[in-house]
Amino acid sequence: MLSTDFLGMKLKNPIIVAAGPWNRDGKALHRSIASGAGAVVTESIVSDTVLDVRPRIACDEMGVQNIRLYSDIQIEGWERELDIAKSDGGVVIASISAHTASELAYLASKMEKFGADAIELSVSNPMMESLEVVASHADVIYDMTKEVVSNVKIPVIVKLSQNTTNITKVAKAAKKAGASAVSAINTVRGILGVDLETAQPALSTYGGISGPYIRPMGLASVAAIAQSVDIPICGIGGVDSAKHALEYIMLGASAVQVGTAVMTKGSRTIAQIVEDLENWLDDHGLSSVDQIRGKALANMKSFDEMKIEPAVSTVQSVPCTENCDKCIASCVYGAISRSETSINVDEQVCTGCGLCTFICPAKKLRLAW
Repeated sequence: MLSTDFLGMKLKNPIIVAAGPWNRDGKALHRSIASGAGAVVTESIVSDTVLDVRPRIACDEMGVQNIRLYSDIQIEGWERELDIAKSDGGVVIASISAHTASELAYLASKMEKFGADAIELSVSNPMMESLEVVASHADVIYDMTKEVVSNVKIPVIVKLSQNTTNITKVAKAAKKAGASAVSAINTVRGILGVDLETAQPALSTYGGISGPYIRPMGLASVAAIAQSVDIPICGIGGVDSAKHALEYIMLGASAVQVGTAVMTKGSRTIAQIVEDLENWLDDHGLSSVDQIRGKALANMKSFDEMKIEPAVSTVQSVPCTENCDKCIASCVYGAISRSETSINVDEQVCTGCGLCTFICPAKKLRLAW
C-alpha cells in the first residue's frame, strides 16, 4: 500500500528522515531506518568539518532554531558510516554541501563510491549569507547541479531554499541541469524569540527555523513547483503527522521528509506517521499513495482566477462551544452577534471573508451562497 518508487529507489513507504544531527553517523542513520522510514538522508557532509558552537539548538512549542552547520565526520570516515547505515539494506541518501561546483562533484563522487543510493545537494544555509545567495541564483544552481550530475550515476536531488524570490525558476534550472528531483524546503533564516527579562535571543545569531512554523511555506513551495516543473518533489517542512505528509503528497510531493519531529519527539514519530498513513489510506478505500498524489493541485488557482462570489457566513444547527465568543471578537466587519439563544450573522454586513469558519471551534459557521 505504501511502497513507493522514488527515482528508481524502491522505498517501503514515502516517509524519509531528513538531513540533520539526528542522522549524524552510521548508527543514527541505522536507527532512523529501523524506525520504519522508507529512506534516510545523512547530515550534510562537507570537505572541511567545523567545531560546534554551544548552545546551538533552541525550541518552543511551534518549532526549532538550529545553528549546527554540517557533519563533523571527515569525508573518508563516511565510508564506514554508510556501511553501518546500510547494513540491513536501508536506502541512504547522502546530503552534501560546498561553495563550488567542482567541490560538490568531488563529494558526490566519494559518496557514490561509499555506497550512497542518491545525492541531495544542500545549496543553502540560513547561517551563511554566501550560500543563501547561491540558493537564489538559478544559473549558479544550474552549474552546480550539472557538474554533479556529470560525475555520478546515482540520482541527484537539489534541496531548494524558501529564501529566494522565485523558487520555481530555480527548480526549472535544476531540472534543466539534469537533476532527478528537487526537495523543498530547507530551514528558513530566522530568530526564534527573545527573553524579555535578559534581552537575550534564543540563540545569539541567526539560524535555521524548522517545524510547524514553516509548514505553510513548504506546502506552498511544493505546490508551486508541482504546477511549474515536471520533476519529482520531496516535500519538507513541519511534518509531524500523517495528515501533514498527506498534505504534501496531495500537493504534488512524491515523498516527504521528516526532521524536526524526530529531534523533538524521538524516532518513534516515524513509526506513528507510517502507521497512521496506512490506516488513512485503508479507511478511504485506497491501495496506493499514487492515487492521491497531486489531487489538491486541481483545487489551486492563481489569484487572478479567483471569482467574486456572493458568499456569506451562515449559521449551522450544531451547538456553540460553551462561553465562546471567538467568532464575534474576530469579525472585523461586525457582522456577527449573539442573542439570548443563538449566534446571528447580518448578511447585509458580512463580506464572506471566511475567517469565522476557521475560528469557530464547533464549526457552527460556514460560507454559502
